[in-house]
Amino acid sequence: MQNIIILSLSALIFIGIIAIFVSVQSLNTKIADITKTLTFQYNLIMKIQSVLKNKNATNAVAENAEIVYQDLLQNLIPIMAAIDVMPRNTNEHPLWRALGGIMDEYSKNPFALEKLRRCIKLDSSIAHNVNNYITGANRLLQYLTTTEPDGILASTFTDGLLGQSLTFFSQAQQLAESGD
Repeated sequence: MQNIIILSLSALIFIGIIAIFVSVQSLNTKIADITKTLTFQYNLIMKIQSVLKNKNATNAVAENAEIVYQDLLQNLIPIMAAIDVMPRNTNEHPLWRALGGIMDEYSKNPFALEKLRRCIKLDSSIAHNVNNYITGANRLLQYLTTTEPDGILASTFTDGLLGQSLTFFSQAQQLAESGD
């Protein structure tokens, strides 16, 4: 009878150990699942944070671009008045409408370059506005060139209205400085 009690207690202890072992294994599996879930959620939160940072950075660039555009436009308005050019009648940003109007006028009438040259030579405020525009546009192009690794955006601006207008204003400025 003692052997049966000892054998029964040993069997109960062995079953208890197996039950504890199964419980620990089950707990380990649940902890591993929780760890995987938390790791996944952490990675997801990091991705969301990255997207939000990129969005904030994009918004900051857009806001800074608008400030630069307005600065360039403020220098163009007196120049356009002096050479009697109207902006394009489109839905573009006012800067691009103004530059489009200037470049459209120049393509229709090359004498626009001579009118600008005379204005630069005779009116120091126009010369100052042209110089400020050239400096600001070059600074914008330099910024785009250094910050964008592909160079696609910078080349788009250089080949577009901004680059064409820089050439136009630079030519007029050089002619005004070198001519009589």
